Amino acid sequence: MCRSLSVRLICRERSSRWRTGHTHCNVSLGDVVTVAAIEAGGTKIVCAVGSSIEEIRTTRMRCVVQTADPTETTSQMAVFFNSCQLLEKVDRVGIATFGPVDQSTGTIGPTPKPGWSGFNWPTFAETVFKGANVAVDTDVNAAALAEARYGASRGLNVSVYLTVGTGIGGGIIVDDCLLQGVGHPEIGHMLVPRVSGDAFAGVCPYHTDCLEGLASGRAIGARVGVPSEFLDPGNEIWGLEANYLGAAILNVMTVVSPQRIVLGGGVMKQPVLLDLVRKEVAALVGGYFDLWFGPSNLESKIVPPDLGDDAGVVGAFELARSMSVEPRNVPLNL
Repeated sequence: MCRSLSVRLICRERSSRWRTGHTHCNVSLGDVVTVAAIEAGGTKIVCAVGSSIEEIRTTRMRCVVQTADPTETTSQMAVFFNSCQLLEKVDRVGIATFGPVDQSTGTIGPTPKPGWSGFNWPTFAETVFKGANVAVDTDVNAAALAEARYGASRGLNVSVYLTVGTGIGGGIIVDDCLLQGVGHPEIGHMLVPRVSGDAFAGVCPYHTDCLEGLASGRAIGARVGVPSEFLDPGNEIWGLEANYLGAAILNVMTVVSPQRIVLGGGVMKQPVLLDLVRKEVAALVGGYFDLWFGPSNLESKIVPPDLGDDAGVVGAFELARSMSVEPRNVPLNL
């Protein structure tokens, strides 16, 4: 039973055609299944077909589609998957999507991405993969699951994956299961203290100056006029970025107390940023959490993803691979 939080991880069948993908605890499969893995991000969608993690990462049956309007984007995806199914029938579909998403229906919620609000992933999947079971969850939840089972957080009980890209999001793993409440976590929309002198309004259309509004790749581009990947390591923006990310990580540490936090996403590819974030966290901790998060061990507590850019698509595969075939309830013991 849950002792300190009224949170459960629940695997349940929603219909004969698809099942929710937000509650995946590791289950064994007696037979090899072919999975279509979809990582739907803010700027691009990665599609792959395979029967193992190795195949998903190395397969020739893989393509990248730019995230445009839903009709154009999904038509390109359908062409790819239909060609794949001439070679191999897909049994299960794992969809790791940008959020917010209603995991009980697979429907995208309010989003600044034009045309995607109200888009239903299982409906798309049924038109392309007739009769296949479908698992839907957020892209960051999927990446957290992948890193926990195959990457930087493998073997740990409690871990967090935080992606800093076009937007910011995070997934939380407890005892090999995704942490789920009334909805999925939205770490990117937490409020963080403003840096003194920072007059930037913020770019979040819902909260203006939340973490995503101040520190996402979209925010960096709005601040300096060019995408973050074109900025020099010496640009002062990286110190500001580290400050906001450090504050967010401190919040996560105080609430979740993870054994490890994995930082992924395009913005984190800036070579100087990870060390700047660790230093900022060390300063913000102020010695209070030195038993667990002292300066000497932050290199092992705040780390890059082992799976790199493949964390999301591997996570999509894992969502489908570990789907519960029968309805079941799994208590989260905290």
